[in-house]
Amino acid sequence: MIDQDDPNNPSKRMLGLSDIKTPVNELHVGMFVTALDRDWLETPFLTQGFYIESPDDIKKIAEYCKYVWVLGRPKPLHTGKVDFESGVLIGRKPTKYEVVHSSIEEHKFVDGFIQKASEFTKGMLDNLRAGGVLDTKTARGVVSDVVASVVRSPDALMWMTRMRDEHAYTAEHSLNVCILATVFGRKLGLRKPQLINLGLCGFLHDVGKTKIPEAVLNKPGKLTDKEMKMMQAHATHGRNILMEKRDMYEGAIEVAYSHHERPDGKGYPRGLSSADTSLFTKIISIVDAYDAMTADRVYQKARPSSQALNIIYEVRGQQFDENLALAFIQTIGLYPPGSVVELVNGCVGLVLETNLNYRHLPLVLIMRDENKKECSHRLVDLALTVTGELSRQYFIRYMLRDGSCGISLKACFEAGILNHLGDA
Repeated sequence: MIDQDDPNNPSKRMLGLSDIKTPVNELHVGMFVTALDRDWLETPFLTQGFYIESPDDIKKIAEYCKYVWVLGRPKPLHTGKVDFESGVLIGRKPTKYEVVHSSIEEHKFVDGFIQKASEFTKGMLDNLRAGGVLDTKTARGVVSDVVASVVRSPDALMWMTRMRDEHAYTAEHSLNVCILATVFGRKLGLRKPQLINLGLCGFLHDVGKTKIPEAVLNKPGKLTDKEMKMMQAHATHGRNILMEKRDMYEGAIEVAYSHHERPDGKGYPRGLSSADTSLFTKIISIVDAYDAMTADRVYQKARPSSQALNIIYEVRGQQFDENLALAFIQTIGLYPPGSVVELVNGCVGLVLETNLNYRHLPLVLIMRDENKKECSHRLVDLALTVTGELSRQYFIRYMLRDGSCGISLKACFEAGILNHLGDA
């Protein structure tokens, strides 16, 4: 058992000054659990913390813990009480979605869709850069396809957000933010038409960068003050581009203009407070930052997902809306689909699908044996460790960088390995 008073305990990183040690019998719905009285890996709970959303959550905690740490001021998760177009509390229950396809089944759709979507996105941005007009109809069609896939199976397109090309960052980023925002919106319980609007906001949030000189946009070193002002002007450029389209969703215009605003009023271009920004703007702000941090850029290497989530956690309430930041951390989870992981037994593979009941025990495609040698690919459901069908040697030890041990999601995708998973 882990001593939570030990300052070297890794789960202490989630504890703040307002965290309160609380017996399990005093927990109630609405509290946010930040730490446990034992190692997170001994439980089915998300390491970054989680909201208590129902009495069943309390019962599950009681199976593993005698006490936990919670945020000092319990705050209800806003998912069921917000009009997600306006941010107004209305008492509406969130929409609940069932997973219709496994990520493996959904990959058959993703395989054909993602290349076309990527080509359109790159062409759309190149056209705007050359002074062309935005093709709103096709853009909305791409977003509608993203939403349809995410509703059926949220994990399949998550794979795609982890396939990177630093030379095509802006196009990849636009599509990735669309996908991640839609996955987040699904988790929050948005209705399908709202998911499409949110996805469109993510897809078009950075169109203003097409008006920024390439030398500034792709500069490997630190920007000068003048260059920084030019870069920050992309928010205004984005608003202007989208305002030219009469059929443009107004929320997308607002998001393009305001996605760099902050709750503490220190954002740009207007220095707005949290009360003056829309819910969709707050969502895209978080997703935009996460995708940027986990991508290789000309001026920095990609951060691991866990590090990016820790940064979002640390600046919640200042740079990002606190409740939404916590909900996003819970949505992404410990091991996002597409992650390269090493197990305790030394085997290495790709995370294909999360397990909603045991989020630390996903479905993994094993591709390297304990000696890091290539082996016959096999699907392993790590949740079988719970029933004893697999030993604890199948727990995940590390999340590795993409490309580690010769395993790259993009290479697997291009080689067609993911097309034959059903036969693995």
